Amino acid sequence: MGMNINKMMKQMQKMQAKVNKLQEELADRTVEASAGGGVVKVTANGRQEIVNITIDPAAVDPEDVEMLQDLVLAAVNEALHQSQEMVTKEMGKITGNIRIPGL
Repeated sequence: MGMNINKMMKQMQKMQAKVNKLQEELADRTVEASAGGGVVKVTANGRQEIVNITIDPAAVDPEDVEMLQDLVLAAVNEALHQSQEMVTKEMGKITGNIRIPGL
């Protein structure tokens, strides 16, 4: 019985090392989302951080600031969603899609 626990602990340590390495790699990977036919583009990394926002000057209408705000919000939310999906997919390759608390 003790051997199985030791073996399981070693496997968990190996998995944790792989997860840590993947988290570092994902910090450098990015996804891009856009809104308004591409007039607003948002790039997020694997840490769910927004790393770039590009706004086409044609989207800037002083008479309709709300539209621009909505476009930015939509693009940011989509970029974060794509980033989370990327992380979940990559983590699933390591964990076999087992939900591990804290990862």
